[in-house]
Amino acid sequence: MARVLIVGCGCRGQSLARELVAIGHTVRGTTRDPERQRQIEASGAQPFIADPDRISTLTPALDGVTIMCLLLGSATGTPSQLKALHTTRLEMLLQRTIDTTVHGITYEATGTTPKGLLTTGAKLVEAKCTHDGIPHRILQPEPDNWLSTTIEAVEALLA
Repeated sequence: MARVLIVGCGCRGQSLARELVAIGHTVRGTTRDPERQRQIEASGAQPFIADPDRISTLTPALDGVTIMCLLLGSATGTPSQLKALHTTRLEMLLQRTIDTTVHGITYEATGTTPKGLLTTGAKLVEAKCTHDGIPHRILQPEPDNWLSTTIEAVEALLA
């Protein structure tokens, strides 16, 4: 089994964590808000305080991780923060994964974030991961099968 890092372990992330733990994976979930640690723990994941807008806070969370799930499709913030999150910050995070144990990345390209930003982020993940030889999946499932599609993507990256 693998260690999975969920960057953005809100409601969807916690749901994913529960399912991944149930099938035997070890899960680490990030949150910006220390108040959410208990919710993440209740999902079976190890909570990790980190802010995807400050990549240096995420770097230690990569230790021992095999699959990184970027679930930031419904992240909140100002328009400029969201733009950075799906462009410059995302690029920096992807760059930092090169010399780690991360062997697969999923990127959530649906959610409440403006579609143009999600499309830009998906293209960035596609280009960077292809260049660096990191297997990846761009997630664009329908809302009613989001969880099963995401689990299938994680399992496919592990195969």
